[in-house]
Amino acid sequence: MDGTTIAIYMGTVIFALILLFWFVSIWNRLVRLEKDVDRAWSNIDTILQQRFDMIPNMVKIVQEYAGHEKEIFGALSEARNTFAAASQGGDVSGVMAAESMLSQAMPKLLALSEAYPDLKANTNFLKLQGDYKEIEDSVTDQRQLYNSSATNFNTAIEIIPGAFVASIKGCKERTLYEAEQEARESVSIEF
Repeated sequence: MDGTTIAIYMGTVIFALILLFWFVSIWNRLVRLEKDVDRAWSNIDTILQQRFDMIPNMVKIVQEYAGHEKEIFGALSEARNTFAAASQGGDVSGVMAAESMLSQAMPKLLALSEAYPDLKANTNFLKLQGDYKEIEDSVTDQRQLYNSSATNFNTAIEIIPGAFVASIKGCKERTLYEAEQEARESVSIEF
């Protein structure tokens, strides 16, 4: 073998190694971004579970004062059941639908305290209201984190050259967490 052949082989090997390192680094970046999205979704799921778990306690207290408000209690129960089914399947759209139902029913439940002064003075109800507010703030923060992570991941799998590795890896675009139309509308509260 002459020097030119050896140089061609060496150049080919070096090029193949560079290509391999490039592929591995993009693959690893996609794995990190995907794990970030999964972690952010898990955080949302955990906080939403806390919020949906507190609903029966709030309903129980409110029922003592306003047991005839069955429509609100039914809507909360339906939202909770929808969330449970969607959460188990990792269905972002289903969770958003449950959130929409909840966003329509919870203000009505919380507003009942205005119609029932004894309920408004109940320390357990007041504590649950405060806890609910804290969880709402956490949900908002976690939604923003999830959307940021999902956007970073979606961008990485769409831009070249990452799109080539993403197609080999089988990456699918992640759904962003958006409020449904019903959740954007104002809630009317009537007693």
